[in-house]
Amino acid sequence: MEKLEILEILNDWNYWNKDFPETFSRKMYDEKIASYMVNDEIIVLKGIRRCGKSTLLLNQIKRLVKNGVDKKDILFVNLEDPRFLNHLDVALLQKIKDVYLEYLSPTQKPYIFLDEIQNVPFWEKWVNKEYELGLSHVVITGSNSSMLSSEIASTLSGRYLSLEVYPLSFCEFLDFKNIDVETKLDFVNKKIELSRAFEEFVNFGAFPKVLAYNQAEKRELLTTYKDSILLKDIVARYKLKNFTTLEEISAFLLANTGIIQSTSKIKNNFKISFDMARDYVEYLKNAYMLIEIKKFDYSLKKQNLNDRKYYSADLGLSNLFRVANLQHRGSDLETIVAIELLRRGYEIFYYKTSSNQEVDFVVIQENKIIELIQVSKSLESEKTKKRELEVFEKTINELALEGVKCTVITEDKSQEFKLDNTTFYIKNIIEWLLYCPF
Repeated sequence: MEKLEILEILNDWNYWNKDFPETFSRKMYDEKIASYMVNDEIIVLKGIRRCGKSTLLLNQIKRLVKNGVDKKDILFVNLEDPRFLNHLDVALLQKIKDVYLEYLSPTQKPYIFLDEIQNVPFWEKWVNKEYELGLSHVVITGSNSSMLSSEIASTLSGRYLSLEVYPLSFCEFLDFKNIDVETKLDFVNKKIELSRAFEEFVNFGAFPKVLAYNQAEKRELLTTYKDSILLKDIVARYKLKNFTTLEEISAFLLANTGIIQSTSKIKNNFKISFDMARDYVEYLKNAYMLIEIKKFDYSLKKQNLNDRKYYSADLGLSNLFRVANLQHRGSDLETIVAIELLRRGYEIFYYKTSSNQEVDFVVIQENKIIELIQVSKSLESEKTKKRELEVFEKTINELALEGVKCTVITEDKSQEFKLDNTTFYIKNIIEWLLYCPF
């Protein structure tokens, strides 16, 4: 590519001579990224396409400028710009840097933000060079988890800090809608408003841009997201020829979020080879479309052999594939809880007792089981309450646990009660999502 052509592209994406656009602050991510940048390591933001990674980069650029960094000491590169399409290699990265240095003449060690880095083969070699020689502060994003494969991770070993980015939490969702809940009185007064927001959150998911559209437009936008993820992040990346089977498998796993599956079951359901079933599920995971959790066992070998549980990364995508009138409320609530637990930084598993009763989540923090969680639409039925609570005792006994919290997350009112010396916490899902202490 010619220098002036590269400069034109860079000028389109940077704010050297123009005002910043308005962006939404995602406080948790903004603060964590800022704290990571103090350490001067390579920062890696990874997550599903359209979850807001590019905006998080822009928020950091704005923060730097506010703190006195000259705009010309900052370079943002969108590696999905179609003008780069036939030139994506390490040489292009260096040429971009050279053009930037020649025409912008930064006065200090520059901050370089590389968006969707997985499009560039062997990008880690160039990024590692910038880091090792102390030439740039580097922040990158990617929409495919294989961007940090074992080989790449070994190249950058000890040199990077990684952060997984998810679509909006319910708290962020409410912030986008300017709904503030800070006290119990707020929660009571805005109960109807919160319920409506929660239904939208369940039905259309939490991709940031989707919030701005009406119902019909939301589905259209979500469809383009789905197609973009499947085509760009999977079909093109892995050079697949069988798009129909990929879409059918993704539709099945996303629509039936929260189900336990084995590769053999998927192979039989879709009449494909074992290798194809295994690979296609792996591709969906790598594109962050699916979240996989394992069955808990003290034996790591058994953990790896047991069937997995798969959750949709966003319920808006799930609802694109669902048949009208079928009820998915319980699994949708479970999916919301799974994503929120991961966002809060916990490690999670599911568990099945010797009598085949299932605990939805075994929650681990710092290598210690701290909580068992069941998710249920309601505990009003005594039969349901008995089933959901009974499994706690069996799990505690089988896993020889002590001092673990037992929680049921539901749409009922929050309460707690004791039964046989065990305290059970029933938590309303909206209160739980809002971290409400009341």
